[in-house]
Amino acid sequence: MSEPISAVRSPRARRLASIQTQLLLILLLVSVAVTVVTGVLGYRNGTESLSHAAQERVVEVRDSRAREIERLYTTIENQLVVAAQGSGVIEAVTGFSAAFEELDATAADPVEAKLVADWYRDVWGPRLIEGMGERAGEVDAASFAPSGNAAVTLQARYTIGPGGFDEAIERDDAGDGSAWSAVHAGIHPYFRAMVEHFDYEDVLLIDPDGRVVYTAYKGADFGADLFEGPLRLTNLGETVREAMRKGIAGAVTFSDFADYAPSLGTPAGWAVTLIRDGERTIGALAAELPIERIEEVMTGNRDWADSGLGATGETYLVGPDRLMRSPARGLLEDPQSFTAAATSFGTPAEDVARMVQTGSTLLLQKVETEAVEQALAGHRGTVVGPGFLGRKTIAAHAPVTVEGLHWVIVAEVAQSEAFAPVDRFTSGILVSSAVIVLLVSVASLIIARLVVRPLRRLREAAHRIAAGETGVVVDIGVSDELADLAAGFNEMSRSLQVKAELLEAQREENQRLLRSVMPDRIAEVYRLGSGDVVQDHNEVTVLYADVVGFEDIAAELTSPQALAAFNEILTALDELAERLGLEHVRTTRSGYLAGCGVVVPRVDNARRAVDFALEAQAVLARFSVLHHRPLALRVGLDTGTVTSGLVGRSHVAYDLWGDAVSLAFRVQGDAAGPGVYATDRVVQRLPAGSYDLEEAGRVETASGDQRVWLVRRTESVVAS
Repeated sequence: MSEPISAVRSPRARRLASIQTQLLLILLLVSVAVTVVTGVLGYRNGTESLSHAAQERVVEVRDSRAREIERLYTTIENQLVVAAQGSGVIEAVTGFSAAFEELDATAADPVEAKLVADWYRDVWGPRLIEGMGERAGEVDAASFAPSGNAAVTLQARYTIGPGGFDEAIERDDAGDGSAWSAVHAGIHPYFRAMVEHFDYEDVLLIDPDGRVVYTAYKGADFGADLFEGPLRLTNLGETVREAMRKGIAGAVTFSDFADYAPSLGTPAGWAVTLIRDGERTIGALAAELPIERIEEVMTGNRDWADSGLGATGETYLVGPDRLMRSPARGLLEDPQSFTAAATSFGTPAEDVARMVQTGSTLLLQKVETEAVEQALAGHRGTVVGPGFLGRKTIAAHAPVTVEGLHWVIVAEVAQSEAFAPVDRFTSGILVSSAVIVLLVSVASLIIARLVVRPLRRLREAAHRIAAGETGVVVDIGVSDELADLAAGFNEMSRSLQVKAELLEAQREENQRLLRSVMPDRIAEVYRLGSGDVVQDHNEVTVLYADVVGFEDIAAELTSPQALAAFNEILTALDELAERLGLEHVRTTRSGYLAGCGVVVPRVDNARRAVDFALEAQAVLARFSVLHHRPLALRVGLDTGTVTSGLVGRSHVAYDLWGDAVSLAFRVQGDAAGPGVYATDRVVQRLPAGSYDLEEAGRVETASGDQRVWLVRRTESVVAS
């Protein structure tokens, strides 16, 4: 007789560590290894994804702002071209030029000449020195005073006044009776509206000789000679000469921003287009670029947070001289903090003071960062590194495609803010990993003890259960647990295999029975353990059919014969329902409830239900001939909203209920005789001309009376 498996133990196995110790070590090693690997992979993937998302955010903002700037310059270009081609502007520059020549040929009034000279010496000169600050030493204010007769006369009458430039732009006519004032009175309201609506800093008309014969604000450049006078060295003079040199009609020449003395040192940029009369150039139209519009675009109307830049992000423009062409966010939000940061970074104190004074970093703040250098070299991309004030940032850079400007755009956000999710994610990974390791260690110890303790009891219990014993009591002992468990498990496995096969066969039979009394989808939900299965359905056609005359047939048959006859009818109806796409819900002794569009939504559910009812009549007719008994079908139909679900607890059944079900039953019950009776809601969904309809009465519902129709096939359909 062979020795039982449970009695076979190797001496080596006894010298090994206990199962509890081995299991504890394995659980700890595996769990710690999995935690570490998962943490490392999660950290790498998470940080890469979050870093990429942060960079994508600044790239998206950069591209959006770049498109808006380019669109703004395109709009300016279109506005100037359209304005320069207008007949009113052509007539105006011709009239201004002629009137300017007329005034220039007449000696200026000495009183007006003195008034202008005093104003430049006592008013405009000090304002220019104040506006330009440290740079005022490079400018001779007296050189900008007008010298020509026309310029002196017009500035005396339009420029000089207690209200300054704001008063000048509001004045349409000085009332001096001059030809220049007559032209001005006609065209000035147009240019004033242009300045106000398009936010231009100023609008100028220049004659072919380079003389400014009109400006909207009548500043120090009014009447100036851009070809020979001191303004020839300004960006306005250079841009006008370039436009004249090109001589291209319908083209706009843009200039970069530069300090402009007539604007008291405020930086100005220009857009210039030629004014032509046929093939002849008669002048130029110049618009001083709208600094506020550029600021609105670059700051998102100062709504940085909502435009995707968070608490520290900003976008700005930089020119080839590495100076900003748009304001810095820090200066606009917190000038005091910006001053401290800019000063500590090495920005000259006089430049910082001027930034605070003017509220702008335009042509004042130097930006010498890697992002700017790469963009000026024509590259697009992102850079992680110091920003223009030394703060570490993520910056997206790209060139700005505006002809004539070598600008770049930078969108940046503080690295600390951009990578804050990464830092939080990293901290979360470390903390969660530490907690997991701790919990796994404790759980491993508990599990090892719980698993090992009953091993011997499980072995003994497995043998006794395999032998068929009941009321097993498990005793705790000391042995080689794995060997004992293997022997007990093998013996139990053989016994359980047979039981599993029986259970599987029983499960399949139960599943078949479930599917015979409810739809497959409902049966699957119920099988998964959900007892409360209910669902609302819209646009369902409900059919309730009553077999008229079956009770008379059943009375003449034995119970088995009557059941067989009814099953024969039911089988035929079920086959017909399956063919036409109806779902059989339940059956009574003589009633048949079905729906169309419950499980599978169908657009033509009403037609399918009516066709089923009409063909079911033919089924009953054939059955009547076969059994020599009169049988007919009385059918009620309604379309509407229904609810399906399982009812009952100990005896579960699939059912359908709702207004449409109740109305279909009432229509069938109230019918005068056999036939197919449908409500208005069903008839309205039937294809026109396919059925004969006869009004058969009305039925009351909660929403009002419903007409009931007796439905038959049309004679053409029957004949075919």
